[in-house]
Amino acid sequence: MVSRLILILGDQLSEEIPALAEAKKGEDVIVMAEVRDEATYVRHHPKKIAFLFAAMRKFAARLADAGWDVRYTRYDDPQNAGSIPGELLRRAEETGAQEVIATQPGEWRLIQLLDEMPLPVSQLEDTRFIASHAEFANWAEGRKELRMEWFYREMRRKTGLLMKGDEPAGGKWNFDHENRKPAPDGIEYSGPMQFTPDAVVEEVLDLVEAEFGENFGTLRPFWFATDQGDARRHLAHWIKHGLPLFGDYQDAMLEDEQFLYHSLVGLYINAGLLHPMEVCRAVEAAWQDGDAPINAAEGYIRQVIGWREYVRGIYFLEGPDYSRRNNLNQQRRLPELYWGGETRMNCLAQAVVQTRDEAYAHHIQRLMVTGNFALLAGVNPTEVHEWYLAVYADAYEWVEAPNTVGMSQFADGGVVGSKPYVSSGNYINKMSDYCKRCHYDVKTKTGEGACPFNLLYWHFLDRHRHRFEGNPRMAQMYRTWYRMDEQKRKTILDEAGAFLKMMSDGAVV
Repeated sequence: MVSRLILILGDQLSEEIPALAEAKKGEDVIVMAEVRDEATYVRHHPKKIAFLFAAMRKFAARLADAGWDVRYTRYDDPQNAGSIPGELLRRAEETGAQEVIATQPGEWRLIQLLDEMPLPVSQLEDTRFIASHAEFANWAEGRKELRMEWFYREMRRKTGLLMKGDEPAGGKWNFDHENRKPAPDGIEYSGPMQFTPDAVVEEVLDLVEAEFGENFGTLRPFWFATDQGDARRHLAHWIKHGLPLFGDYQDAMLEDEQFLYHSLVGLYINAGLLHPMEVCRAVEAAWQDGDAPINAAEGYIRQVIGWREYVRGIYFLEGPDYSRRNNLNQQRRLPELYWGGETRMNCLAQAVVQTRDEAYAHHIQRLMVTGNFALLAGVNPTEVHEWYLAVYADAYEWVEAPNTVGMSQFADGGVVGSKPYVSSGNYINKMSDYCKRCHYDVKTKTGEGACPFNLLYWHFLDRHRHRFEGNPRMAQMYRTWYRMDEQKRKTILDEAGAFLKMMSDGAVV
């Protein structure tokens, strides 16, 4: 009789996962399952589902080859219970197991489902992260502001990454001011390493096409790595060819250049195929060997041990209600353009088409294009959150919710950011070439052809003035607004209101 089931989830594909480390070969049974509840709680991008199913199947085969007793349930198995708890109960009845060992999931939703199981479930903290829950809580205790920069410095000290004794390499903690160059004329990087689907992947693609073909997103061509070896090859390719200019242009956006110098390593780290410290050590080594400048290495490492660790800490510190917060009480529905509906705004069209085709957009496209527009337009942050969670291959709630609810939509009331990330069309024009071929004129503030970002920027500030006009970081914005003559302000608000009504009525905007 088997005494324990060892649960391995689709984003825990690492042999270092705590539940597996606790398991005893020859005694315990590993349970993995492709289930409807996890594949459908939001309308996941088909590429995301295919990536996880294929990577899960390969990881399960790897464990079986190593001598583990693996009970794997495929999505189309007639006996599939359709949920993680259901599969655990089915396997417990099959094996006689009396206990489940799991690594804590990255979503409160699934944590609570395991807590409610009739079978005892031990949830071990996920040790793939640099900071434990207790460590982050201790850092946060008593602080008036939970600013990432201060937490990041603690993670630098803890890991020793880019450190010279007690001091930061290069004499500064942060080289962000060197990482804001506008879009270049051309890109010297061919993009992420792409892998031809093998028999396992092709079988998964056929399944996903049949079961999820109506979901938003293009399934084929599919080129993601689906095992640790290929993920590592991709990492080495990017470090050699993409990292050197990553820092300079990490905020830039270009038509027909979906990837620029970005790593696309996040989906592999978040699924467990790569360890964050493995990635950061490789980036650090490239700097030490003179193959990448410090602004690129520091900028990337900050995203991993700084921002990634920070948002995870926020998610678990703030509790299960975090993803549903709506501090600004924004209630407008997410417009159809986010699901591929027609729009005359070229920046949004570019970001959404790229998202549809690649299940990817980089952080500025997410924050300052799709996120900025949703915030300015007053879209309900829960709908925005569910969209980001669905459409990106690297999205899991622990990382996505603080980025969306907190940083992008300011729906947490300032836990993550000290002010909302809003801008007019000028920022997008500065950092991209999107405005050159847009129906609207980014330099036109009101009237025929005025850029919607210009109108909505002031509309947002006006309707939330009682909340933000006392914010020191926004004082200059409000001084500019109040210096405008009354008729100009009225024109802006009237035209913004008319635009929002058209959008809500389903007109093409």
